[in-house]
Amino acid sequence: MIVFDQVGVEYDGAAGPALHGVDLTVEEGELCLVVGHTGAGKSTLLGTVNGLVPHFTGGTLHGRVTVDGRDTATHPPRELADVVGVVGQDPLDGFVTDTVEEELAYAMEQLAVPPAVMRKRVEETLDLLGLADLRHRALYELSGGQQQRVAIGSVLTPHPRVLVLDEPTSALDPTAAEEVLAAVTRLVHDLGVTVLLAEHRLERVVQYADRVLHLPGDGRVVDGPPQEVFRTSTVAPPVVELGRAAGWSPLPLSIRDARRAAAPLRSRLAGLVPPPARPAPAPDRPVLLRARGVSVTYRGVPAVREAALELRGGEVTALMGRNGSGKSSLLWALQGSGPRAAGSVRVGPDARTGGRDPKELGAAEARRLVGLVPQTPTDLLYLESVDAELAQADEESGTTAKTAGDGGPVPSARELLDRLAPGIDGATHPRDLSEGQKLALVLAVQLAAAPEVLLLDEPTRGLDYRAKAQLVRTVDALAAEGRAVVVSTHDVEFVARAADRVVVMAEGEIVADGPTDEVIVASPVFAPQVAKILAPLPCLTVDQARSLLTTAAAGATS
Repeated sequence: MIVFDQVGVEYDGAAGPALHGVDLTVEEGELCLVVGHTGAGKSTLLGTVNGLVPHFTGGTLHGRVTVDGRDTATHPPRELADVVGVVGQDPLDGFVTDTVEEELAYAMEQLAVPPAVMRKRVEETLDLLGLADLRHRALYELSGGQQQRVAIGSVLTPHPRVLVLDEPTSALDPTAAEEVLAAVTRLVHDLGVTVLLAEHRLERVVQYADRVLHLPGDGRVVDGPPQEVFRTSTVAPPVVELGRAAGWSPLPLSIRDARRAAAPLRSRLAGLVPPPARPAPAPDRPVLLRARGVSVTYRGVPAVREAALELRGGEVTALMGRNGSGKSSLLWALQGSGPRAAGSVRVGPDARTGGRDPKELGAAEARRLVGLVPQTPTDLLYLESVDAELAQADEESGTTAKTAGDGGPVPSARELLDRLAPGIDGATHPRDLSEGQKLALVLAVQLAAAPEVLLLDEPTRGLDYRAKAQLVRTVDALAAEGRAVVVSTHDVEFVARAADRVVVMAEGEIVADGPTDEVIVASPVFAPQVAKILAPLPCLTVDQARSLLTTAAAGATS
């Protein structure tokens, strides 16, 4: 179905080729998982399948890529639209209509599908992806996860023979991600659709893959069965990392297989207590934000219902819940920029007894109280270079005229960026940065105002495991400075490593609030892979499991 014949891609000014000597065949009805660190060339490899590379991205394509017998070098994307469906990393970039139903029908209209067939396929897709209740909603009103499902549905309705998905579950909650992946798997098994899927959250998708294409970062593509490739790959989900640490062979790819392999291990480790996943926060942390009775409505539809929340300095809080549960609406209401129908928000060292409401302040002053990084960080980037963005942040926050609470100088945005992601060239255009670098830049811009409370909305989207580890270190450092940090996310593996506390929302209400290990382990949906595999052992992360293995090995030799 897809043939890569000695394919290479070079971009002007790049230190080396993005792809080099790629020679492989993807058969009909095969689900190939594309893995690698950020910047390894995954998006470039996917772009060669429908002609986006090089027709729209530029660069030089060497060799030959054929899809269903069509050479992508001589067939531009419009001539491959009936064969290849593509969902990019940012669903908003691909929308061309106003409502959910119109977006699902648009591609079929361009391919002249008969109206009766169009209607049937739209209804099938609405049901398949759980979008029936949203059919008449405006696309801009949807949550990030809902937009992602619409984007996937819009390429499914024309019934393409090849489906290219670039991080299709990055904005989805665990349940919605399972539903989407189950739908994709049915297309592969029942209809023979060929799927190329790139995803950083490998724990969600690895069990569905027939083959893995690993890009180590030097332009090569290493392909083979999942167990074989993940034995030595530089990226791997927690279930594989645990299998490597325990010496299991073959490596398990699913929770079910791992639990079977782990039965002797659980017996050997019984009675041992792992070190905590995170150090316990200080007990006397000040309340920096106090929200009471916060409600948000959109056109009469409640999004947040009387939410009550206290955020303490030095604490990292994860905000979780299914798509559309009100997480983003709550964050924007807390920051002051979003609508608030009722309730109060107070921010400051005396938030319990006083403090100020950011909604009553000007934008610049509100930023000094509460900083917010939106789901799409580039929404805050509008200048032509990194240096220009940093200089603007310093000017707006008055950094040069400020001193820290201890009388010392407040770091500039450039200094903050160098702490978060050293080595970014100031002349680079912000939109040419990797996802992790964009996030670091926006964090530096927001932190230039020295807010006491920092809100991050889905910051792990587009980040690989290495970048997420850096983000964990970043939020830890922010908390160590005495800030209150809130991370809204669906990434349970990130939460297990980064959060001291978890708040769960459903239907606009806060339904759970407590320590991370108590809240996420109690839920079969939010529990991380290691917790599911080693239960009832109190382990959340691979590092905790490694520590137990080391302790058990030391006990056996003593």
